[in-house]
Amino acid sequence: MSDVGRQSFTDKAGSAMKPDSQKGMFEQAGDAIKGTTDSMASTVQPNSQKSNTQKMGDTMSGNSNQNSESMMDKAKNAVGMGNK
Repeated sequence: MSDVGRQSFTDKAGSAMKPDSQKGMFEQAGDAIKGTTDSMASTVQPNSQKSNTQKMGDTMSGNSNQNSESMMDKAKNAVGMGNK
């Protein structure tokens, strides 16, 4: 379960698994806004105040207070579903 004020893991997974080519303009924009907001929340919240579950979720999604590609993005790119 994600921490209060953070995007749920279910929403993140659902968004990541659907290729951008199958999303409409508004869905892509919504995903981008949610992702940016969650990333900012991850950066603002110190790791010492995050639950263990949130720390693990941030690591998996690339929101571990770094600007690195997420494991999910790496997997999507490997199978040709990502932006790269």
